[in-house]
Amino acid sequence: MKQRSRPRRNRMNSSMRALIQETSLSVNDLIAPLFVMEGENEKVEITSMPGQFRYSLDLLLKKIKELDNLGVNCVSLFPALDDKLKDSCATESMNPDGLFQRTIKEVKSLCPNMLVMTDVALDPYSSDGHDGLVNPKTGEILNDETLEILAGMAVNQANAGADIIGPSDMMDGRIGYIRDALDGENHKNVSIMSYTAKYCSAFYGPFRDALESAPKSGDKKTYQMNPGNIDEALRELKLDEAEGADIVMVKPGLPYLDVIKVMSQNTTLPIATYNVSGEYAMIKAAAEKGWLDCESTMFEVLSSFKRAGASMILTYFTEEAARALNS
Repeated sequence: MKQRSRPRRNRMNSSMRALIQETSLSVNDLIAPLFVMEGENEKVEITSMPGQFRYSLDLLLKKIKELDNLGVNCVSLFPALDDKLKDSCATESMNPDGLFQRTIKEVKSLCPNMLVMTDVALDPYSSDGHDGLVNPKTGEILNDETLEILAGMAVNQANAGADIIGPSDMMDGRIGYIRDALDGENHKNVSIMSYTAKYCSAFYGPFRDALESAPKSGDKKTYQMNPGNIDEALRELKLDEAEGADIVMVKPGLPYLDVIKVMSQNTTLPIATYNVSGEYAMIKAAAEKGWLDCESTMFEVLSSFKRAGASMILTYFTEEAARALNS
């Protein structure tokens, strides 16, 4: 029988493959998560995240300038604080002269066009290691009592120059509460990227090493999502849209490609995903063993997020991918 259809004709050489490629990745798609700490001329490697560091502010600024020169448009900042600055009410998060606020100001001064995304949750500042206030008697995470602190954090960060506020706490109602607080302080142009579907995942371990922010007791299952659920993500999506989110996120990325896809089919908002620390660490560890080629695996993973429907990707591979794409 004569074979008329031959899909391999569209794969015969690199030019043809490039011509019909459905999904493409560019530096514009990438957001670089970065960790800042107190000190000067200090750079501490995160052992569970090969090639990633906590930077003192001076060295962080040098790194951000390098990323700017590579064409990276956005960084997502996280503060690694000394335990002596942490308490049960996350008081340091409100300090207008604190490390995080100084960092935001310095980054915007150095690279005005670099978008600065900030994290809104209590865990980097909390002696309890939870994203919300903890009832000391019962261990319950107090939703409504936490909202005022989250809103104060968001306004504080916006005052320092943040472009995008990233609430990662998963408290109910926080997007609307933060939007009202920002608008009330004349920050109507500050965007909110909601961690809409943030799952209670085993893939966050290296990140918690970086910030030393693991819960001191209990877990995060009463506020982060059950990994077995997808309809719940759509419910969270509808709520975030109604409350004023500008961008919605799925976190982690790789185990939840189906969630990215379903959300992309149910919203016109841009979708972000977070290629989290554990996903990064798996690839780096396998590459160090010689079991995987790091660069090709990296690009395959990053492309999968775009193919699933993500508009932007927070990834620790940002610098590595940007250098490869530029070359």
